[in-house]
Amino acid sequence: MQKIIRIAVVLTTCLLVGYFSGMVTRDSITTWYPTLVKPSFNPPNWVFAPVWTILYIMMGVAGGMVWNRLEQDPENVKKAFTFFIIQLALNAAWSVIFFYFHNSFLALIEVILFWLLIFETHIQFKKIDKTAGLLFIPYLAWVSFATVLNASIWWLNR
Repeated sequence: MQKIIRIAVVLTTCLLVGYFSGMVTRDSITTWYPTLVKPSFNPPNWVFAPVWTILYIMMGVAGGMVWNRLEQDPENVKKAFTFFIIQLALNAAWSVIFFYFHNSFLALIEVILFWLLIFETHIQFKKIDKTAGLLFIPYLAWVSFATVLNASIWWLNR
């Protein structure tokens, strides 16, 4: 498979996860979410979609870059991709837990696990392709912020 096709496949997959996560959140953004007490550092709602779109693009490119190293380092690529797939599933699960089930506490527990998987994916990607590892840094930073935001929302609304 050509290198660009691998990147396109992973990129499309990431964007689809983002799209379906957005579909899950759509109703709650206008109904449930506005009723929550939020911390002063809560960004305006319009910030989330472009930030997540950029992050999904970056993680998709990173994943494709790692997949392109499969022939050179199959064992490490398979290990890294296992973490990648798990963190992507946890990414989608957070939206369902927080916005569909309206459970900020369970979402907080989940996002901590999610953060750990992102961190491990970053470490594994960096071993295979330094640029792919670097592409995960903004994602890790944003989910760090999201974890603090989630914890604050839970605390303020318990």
